[in-house]
Amino acid sequence: MNDDPRTERAPTRAQSRNRVQTAALVIIAGALILFLLVEARFLLTSLAVAIIVFSLTSDAIGYIARLKIGPLGIPNWLASLAAVTLISTGMFMLSSLILSQINTVLTTTLTYTDRAPAAAADLFAWMGPEVETAIASAIRSIDVQGYLGALAGQAGGLMQGTVLVILFVGFLFAERLWFDVKLTSLMGGNAKRAAHAQRIIGTIMRRVNYYLLVKTLVSAVTGLMVYGVAMLFGLELAVAIGILTFILNYIPNVGSIVATVLATFVTYVQLGEPGPTLAFFLSVGVIQFLNGNIIDPWLMGRALRLSTFGIIVALAFWGSVWGIAGMFLSVPIMVAAMIVCSHVPGLRPMAVLLSREGLPDLDTDLPNRFTTARMAAATGTSRVSKGRKLSD
Repeated sequence: MNDDPRTERAPTRAQSRNRVQTAALVIIAGALILFLLVEARFLLTSLAVAIIVFSLTSDAIGYIARLKIGPLGIPNWLASLAAVTLISTGMFMLSSLILSQINTVLTTTLTYTDRAPAAAADLFAWMGPEVETAIASAIRSIDVQGYLGALAGQAGGLMQGTVLVILFVGFLFAERLWFDVKLTSLMGGNAKRAAHAQRIIGTIMRRVNYYLLVKTLVSAVTGLMVYGVAMLFGLELAVAIGILTFILNYIPNVGSIVATVLATFVTYVQLGEPGPTLAFFLSVGVIQFLNGNIIDPWLMGRALRLSTFGIIVALAFWGSVWGIAGMFLSVPIMVAAMIVCSHVPGLRPMAVLLSREGLPDLDTDLPNRFTTARMAAATGTSRVSKGRKLSD
């Protein structure tokens, strides 16, 4: 028996050294990943949006590809081409609409630039003339022209991002038939692991698609209702306020608040009367409360099961990394992260923290016909499998 204490301390020192090295490597890798995320934000956000658009439309394309006109079927390339054409048309129309409304907002803002500081200061008149004067001076010192120029520059990049997203979507549709083959190869030829990965991907697609569809429906209804209220009050920017409300409601928790505050401020700048402005604020606030806190959760149900605090953290993180685009993508990224982490034993605690009740959903552990059908439609599994059997 060896009683030398140095031999007992040697493994402990080696283990401590390995832990320190591992921690240092994790920190360096995290910093490198964060740097790449920030530097390549335009490319990565465009790719993320393209993946979401592809996920939303893959089922429809699979359905079109299975249709038959008499004895003839619709080729996959024709269905994909039709999908890319429709997506391109829709995205260009949406981008043009947003750009036109941004131009209207910029023009109208320049018109009300001189009136805005006085209107904002009037809101704090009850606090005394000194406070009112200080707020008016602070607002006049803001470089409105500079902010409007920056906004116009970002709006100009919207069309470039649209073109890049369309290109990504087109290549994704061109590669969709071979996704299952590539996934099996990535899993080392293990069909069981590949099928499990397909169920995980299918769950992510189903959750994100359902979230976006519900969010789009609720945001559209909210935008239309706010537009109706703005028209009722005779606001010049009624259309822009409705579109702004629709877009900002995609940002969880804070988007509806920002939209309501901006719309109320625009109303006060134009009308200049506290009574109608308060009535507008209450009307829009009731609409946002009913749609955001009653209808939205009722339609969403238990589809997300995300922690509210986690959503705020994800919103702050991705907003600081990718800007406004990161705020829109924060929830889909969080959904994907929670589902993936729930199936990796070492990352299971992270999934517990991201989930609402501390019980991340594991429905991909069981066979799910709906998920399998979605993946088959998205990747063209059945056709590739048949082709491989025939070739064998």
